[in-house]
Amino acid sequence: MKERITSVDIFRGATIVLMILVNTPGTWANVYAPFLHANWHGYTPTDLVFPFFLFIVGTSIVFAYQNKTANSATYKKISIRALKLIGLGLFLGAFTIHFPFFKDFESIRFPGVLQRIGVVFFFTSILFINFNWKVLLGICITILIGYWIWMGFIPLNGITPTFDRAPNNWANYIDLHVFGSHMYKDDYDPEGLLSTLPSIATSLMGVFTGLLLLSKQKNKTRLLLVIGVALVLLGHLWNFYFPINKALWTSSFVLVTAGWANIILAIIYYMTDVKGIKFGSVFRYAGANAITVYFLSSFISKLFYSIKVNSDTSLHQWLFENLYLYDAIPVELSSLLYGLTVVSFYLFLAYIMYKKKIFIKV
Repeated sequence: MKERITSVDIFRGATIVLMILVNTPGTWANVYAPFLHANWHGYTPTDLVFPFFLFIVGTSIVFAYQNKTANSATYKKISIRALKLIGLGLFLGAFTIHFPFFKDFESIRFPGVLQRIGVVFFFTSILFINFNWKVLLGICITILIGYWIWMGFIPLNGITPTFDRAPNNWANYIDLHVFGSHMYKDDYDPEGLLSTLPSIATSLMGVFTGLLLLSKQKNKTRLLLVIGVALVLLGHLWNFYFPINKALWTSSFVLVTAGWANIILAIIYYMTDVKGIKFGSVFRYAGANAITVYFLSSFISKLFYSIKVNSDTSLHQWLFENLYLYDAIPVELSSLLYGLTVVSFYLFLAYIMYKKKIFIKV
């Protein structure tokens, strides 16, 4: 592909920026509702962020592997990249500032954001280079319907399964028995094993969008909007039978989030690639080193929470309370301003890397 599609770069960068923003408030005790995940069923703007990234991973796979053949060299390249992502995620889960700098084995969380990105990238790439769009669509539909049947209709130890946070929830049950203590929570993990299956469908949705963007179809903006609205409506209809839920990554959640991704990408595509309006360069800088920026933000944030200014106060807490917390400002706004400061730092870092042509490909 000779010319890059600007809207895809902007979308990727903006998604990474939002991931950093929602992960680094000044205090988790005071956060505006849109910047928090839904308690269980339902979704907020924050719940869109991670699926948006997996969606754009699928779109990017189309651009990167459209001319690749399914041979050992390609499989090796895909595998190495996937293992790097998984390794970085495991490192974040295991790292501690105390010697020997790694947690006890029993305390390490195995699933995680980067681990899921690695797994989803691997399977989506393998599927893309081996099958045409019709087969991929069949695989995607099979995953979504099959996951619904598994979660909602197959008895678990003779008990009717549930979509609630309960022992007879298939996703929670499998995570607990496979990962044990190596989870985010005692009874489930938002990046768990079974829920990774429909997250591959999210990435396949991005593949279909990538194929559309590369096609000779006219009125691509309109098509993206129609597809987006249709997916959102279908997802909300399916919600009556299979609730929209990020932690379980339900099939209705896949449709709704892919729908919103198409709608927002359509708007950016129309403004940048159709009308040629110049905007969003700052997000393109972040998108050029997306995984690097995300990893650094997660690693440094972990350091700030771990380093103690005194016995009761972390460096993160000290900075927030001394630089951002004022009686005249609502605590939620102070918390948001802290997060925006963090985002600004990484946007500046991404800008420097871009201008110096430093592109770290994980």
